[in-house]
Amino acid sequence: MHSPVSKSCHDFPVAEPHQDSLPQDAAPEAALQQFLLYLGSALTAAGEAVNEVEDHLQAVAAAYGASRARFAVLPTFVVVALDPSQPATLEPTPQLRGVLRLDQTSALFDILKRATRGDIDPDEGSRQVIEVMARPSKYRTLSTLAGHVVLTVGICLILQPTWSDVALAALFGLVVGLLKLVGVRWVPAQTLMPVAAAFIVSALTFLLANQGWANANLRTMIPPLVTFLPGAALTMSVIELSAAQIVSGASRLVSGGLQLVLLAFGIVSAAEAFGLPSAEVLVNAPQNLIGWWAPWLGMVVFGIGVAVFHSAPSGSLPGLFLVLLVAFVGQQVGSAFFGGYVGGFIGATAMTITARLVERTRFGPPALVSFLPGFWLLVPGALGLIGVTEYMASGPIVGVQDFLGTVGAMVAIAVGVLCGYLLVDSVKPLYRHTVRPALDLLPFQLMPSSWDAALGERESDRTNRKESKPGGSEGDV
Repeated sequence: MHSPVSKSCHDFPVAEPHQDSLPQDAAPEAALQQFLLYLGSALTAAGEAVNEVEDHLQAVAAAYGASRARFAVLPTFVVVALDPSQPATLEPTPQLRGVLRLDQTSALFDILKRATRGDIDPDEGSRQVIEVMARPSKYRTLSTLAGHVVLTVGICLILQPTWSDVALAALFGLVVGLLKLVGVRWVPAQTLMPVAAAFIVSALTFLLANQGWANANLRTMIPPLVTFLPGAALTMSVIELSAAQIVSGASRLVSGGLQLVLLAFGIVSAAEAFGLPSAEVLVNAPQNLIGWWAPWLGMVVFGIGVAVFHSAPSGSLPGLFLVLLVAFVGQQVGSAFFGGYVGGFIGATAMTITARLVERTRFGPPALVSFLPGFWLLVPGALGLIGVTEYMASGPIVGVQDFLGTVGAMVAIAVGVLCGYLLVDSVKPLYRHTVRPALDLLPFQLMPSSWDAALGERESDRTNRKESKPGGSEGDV
C-alpha cells in the first residue's frame, strides 16, 4: 500500500546545530518519526548502502514499538511512515562531497546502537544527530593539512618509489590538501575540486618532467589524487544493485563515473597545455631504491595520515590499522599467486570480513570507519588515471586496454566487498543455530565473550529481525 508523502517541514539543520528544530510538546509518534528521518539521512550522508540504512531504521523502529514502519531510502532523501495507513514524511539528505569524517560516522553508529536497544529518547536522539552532523574536526587546520601530506607519502611508499618521488609527492600532497581546505570553506567550488587538483598536479608533473628539473612520474602524480577516487561510491553501488536497489545503485555508479571523468579531464587538459612527457619518463618500472620495507612502512604511514586528515576517533585506531593490514596483505598475497585482479578481490574480501567482525567486538569501530580507508589503500581507480596518460602517449589501443583493465580492477574489488558482506551474513546464522548451542552444552566457557559478540548477534537484534518488514521494491513506502 502506498502512503501519501508529505514534505518535512524541518530541513536538516546541519549549519545551525543549536536551533531547536523539534517542538517541545511533540507527540511521541512525531518525535520518533523525526528521529528516524534524521538518523536515516545522516547514515546515508555517511556513505552507508541504502539497503543497510533501511535495515537499521527498521530495527530502531521495532525497538520503539513501530514494527509496521515503512521506509524508502535514496541517496538524496529518506521517506518514513510509521504505519502503512499513516502519511509518510520526507527528509532530504545533505548533499556533501565525499562522506562524513570518521569521527562523525563513529558517533552516528553509537547513536544507532543505543537506538536499536531503545535506550535513547527520540527527541534527544534527533538533537544528538544534528550535533554530530555539525561537529567540527578535533584537529586544527595545520594538523589536518599535515595529515593529507602524510597520507600522500604513505601511498607513494606503497608504489615502490625513489626518495625524490617521495619528496615530490609530499609537495603535491600539500597543494591538494590546501585545495581540499578551500573546498570545505567554499562549498560552490567543491564540484570543481577534482578537475582543479588533477590539472595542477598533472601540470606540475609534466612541466618538471619535460624540463628535466625533477624525476616526476606517475608515482608522484597518483598519490595526492587518491582521495578523489570514488572507490567507496562505486563499491556501494554494486552492493545496492545486488540488493535490488536499482535507483540508488545506478545513481551512485553514475556519480562515481563522473568523478573519474572529472579527474581524467584535468589530466588531459594539463597534457594539452604543457605537453606530455615520453612514456619512458612518465610510466617507468618500479625502482624501490628505498628498500623492501617501503610498502609496509607506507601502509602504516597511510593509516596515520588517514586518522589525522579524516579525524578518526582515538578508540578506532587499532581496528583501522588491523583492517588496513588485512587488506594490504590479502592484496599482496593474491597478486603474487594469482595476479592483480584476484589480488584486489582477495584484499577486498578479507578487508570487509575483518571490518564487519571488528565492528561486532565490544570496542570495535563501525565497519564504515575501518574499511572505507581500505578503498584508497587498494586504489581501485588509480589504474584509470595511468590508462589516460598511457593513452595519450601510446595511442588508442593501449588506452582501451588500460581502460578495460581499470574496469576489471574496480569490479574485482567491488565483488570482493560484496562477497565479504555475504560471507559474514551467512556465517552468523550458522554460528547462532549450530556452534553456539553446542558450546552452551559445555561445562566451561570455551570462547571469549568478545568472540561471541563478533560472531553472534545480540538478543535485541534477533528480536528486531523477527519483527522486520516484508521485502519490497525500492521506492515503496
